[in-house]
Amino acid sequence: MGCGTWAWGNQFLWDYTPDMDEELQRVFNLMVSQGVTWFDTGDSYGTGKFSGRSESLLGQFATQYRGEHQEEIAIATKLAVYPWRLTPQSMVKACEKSAQRLQKPVDLVQLHWPPTKYFPWQEKPLLEGLARLYHQGKVRAIGLSNYGPDNLLKAHQFFQGQGVKISTLQVQYSLLSTYAISDLGLKDLCKELDIKIIAYSPLTLGLLTGKYSLDDPLPKGSRRFLFKRLLPSIQPLLDRLNAIALKNGKTMAQVSINWCICQGTIPIPGAKNFQQAQENIGALGWRLTNKEVQELEKIALNLDRKMIQNIFQTT
Repeated sequence: MGCGTWAWGNQFLWDYTPDMDEELQRVFNLMVSQGVTWFDTGDSYGTGKFSGRSESLLGQFATQYRGEHQEEIAIATKLAVYPWRLTPQSMVKACEKSAQRLQKPVDLVQLHWPPTKYFPWQEKPLLEGLARLYHQGKVRAIGLSNYGPDNLLKAHQFFQGQGVKISTLQVQYSLLSTYAISDLGLKDLCKELDIKIIAYSPLTLGLLTGKYSLDDPLPKGSRRFLFKRLLPSIQPLLDRLNAIALKNGKTMAQVSINWCICQGTIPIPGAKNFQQAQENIGALGWRLTNKEVQELEKIALNLDRKMIQNIFQTT
């Protein structure tokens, strides 16, 4: 399991304020001390005046951390496919800026999304930029995000010609978002190509924690609208999650994360406070039974409504 840091610097969806930084450092320190040493970020994480804040905080926290597993800290970042990034060198420069904010070389650099749906001609130069970063020794590995099987195969062939391996593919995946594996079949393809699948949003923006219901206060903003739309339809899944959690002495969030692990993915749940970090860590060190995994999957696949897909996800 890794730790996602989308919320670190994001005011729009996650209500970030700078007075949260001390608590976020506690999250970072706890994660690393417990052996969760891999953090996922992006150069687009951080809204408005807090642009790049997630990377900057990770750089600050990693530099200041002293304790167990210090040497194992690894940071993956995603480079946004902005319309002004049109050349291989634009990706090299973007990664160099990320490394400055992180105060260390990037361990895993990922293309944040494919431009297939709007500027398909933009993709090849950006992939070339990732290959240059690898060959120049500025990153240890490269990965992709929001790629479907057709695009993934094309990218794989391109990188083969460059002498570069795709190490990871990051997709939206949870009990409320099984599309990447159940519909697109990415699990089998990634196994064939020896690519590890990273599952982002494994708790569906917090909806799978059991914290929210139509009878309780919902988060404000876009999450509120989404939760009101989904909650009536997903109650059978939440009920079964709760039953399995009670049976295992775990929380619904821990069961949801563990389910992703049992499916062979690497989930990267986020954490904004110490309590959430502790809960996420509790998803490790045990396994759901095969029967429980299959039972939850069956319910998930038959829900009337599921989480909307990332608009950049390709087939």
